Amino acid sequence: MPHLDRQDDVFILDIGDGENRFHPDWITSVNAALDEVEKAGDSCALVTAATGKFFSNGLDLDWLGANPDHYLPYVVSVHELFARMLALPVITVAALQGHTFAAGAMLSLAHDFRVMRADRGYWCLPEADIDIPFTRGMSALIQARLTPQVAHQAMTTARRYGGSDALAAGIVDHAADEESVRRTAVEIAAAQTGKAGPTLGTIKARMYAPVLQTLRDQDNPLG
Repeated sequence: MPHLDRQDDVFILDIGDGENRFHPDWITSVNAALDEVEKAGDSCALVTAATGKFFSNGLDLDWLGANPDHYLPYVVSVHELFARMLALPVITVAALQGHTFAAGAMLSLAHDFRVMRADRGYWCLPEADIDIPFTRGMSALIQARLTPQVAHQAMTTARRYGGSDALAAGIVDHAADEESVRRTAVEIAAAQTGKAGPTLGTIKARMYAPVLQTLRDQDNPLG
């Protein structure tokens, strides 16, 4: 399960060492960690990282298959997590040490910056291949964080981007070797701890107002 540590002024949220799918309990744990980050106030930043082969493989499709009557509230909870991360009043950096797929890729886009392992692992939006359309909120998030050309290719072709390709496409901000991914993310976050606070939160809220409104539309989450 996710757990939160602190390295000086940088919080490090390790989201797990498995596929790190968005099980409801996993979402609850991540939100609890974000509560702690927000309580810390000014002079902090957040790195979201994982351990092992995956950063995150996205939605927990097995849980959804066993709980179809919870589909809509589940989607709402995922949207709320994306919105919360996107508007978090601290600088956020995703350290992508492994495969980053589907909702996991979207969660990475909700961060301010992304560092990806250069030599192994893929960043991918596979929805076109697995016959699961993006919700309006998901589409809005992706299109707000990627260029139109890259968003179109990633969403319609399910292309798998390695670290170098993801860097060239502007999906990630840095590509690093395996041992440097988390360290680089922490260094980026540590340089921006002074930005934390209400002003940063307001900047993000206004910058992404249409996306946040769509993600938070609980009456029509699927579009």
